[in-house]
Amino acid sequence: MRSRQAGHAQHPLPETIAMDSFNGDRAANRFLPPEGGPSSRFSVARLVRVAACAVFYFLFYFVQQVTELLAPLLLILGVGWGVLPHLIGAISTTAASADPQTRDIVSHVAGTIPQQITIGSHVFTAGSLVVDGLLMMAAAALCATLAAIAAREM
Repeated sequence: MRSRQAGHAQHPLPETIAMDSFNGDRAANRFLPPEGGPSSRFSVARLVRVAACAVFYFLFYFVQQVTELLAPLLLILGVGWGVLPHLIGAISTTAASADPQTRDIVSHVAGTIPQQITIGSHVFTAGSLVVDGLLMMAAAALCATLAAIAAREM
């Protein structure tokens, strides 16, 4: 069997590997320490890398959890707020043929629904809540992807 010299171990050439031994020596040797140094050597660089990946994993997973909680709420509020004036308009057309007092109450309720709400310097509308909910869903998907990449790097 032909072989080549690589460090201290001999590895068979690719054409001499039998078909029934797919990873051969590599599968058995992956748990052995590297040939270059002692196995008990403390790697500070590896520890820093794992710590950084753990911090990023935590941040991505936290953002994912928060956005998965808030995105459906914003979507439901935005769609409900956008549909509510149309529902009241439909009710008022049927109430127009009914009692005039009922029609006045429905008209008053329809007039009290705001088109926008301003809190501090933020202006909220039905459409902006829907867009914010969709953006939060996109952020959750992005954070899930980045958390999986960070977990793979650890």
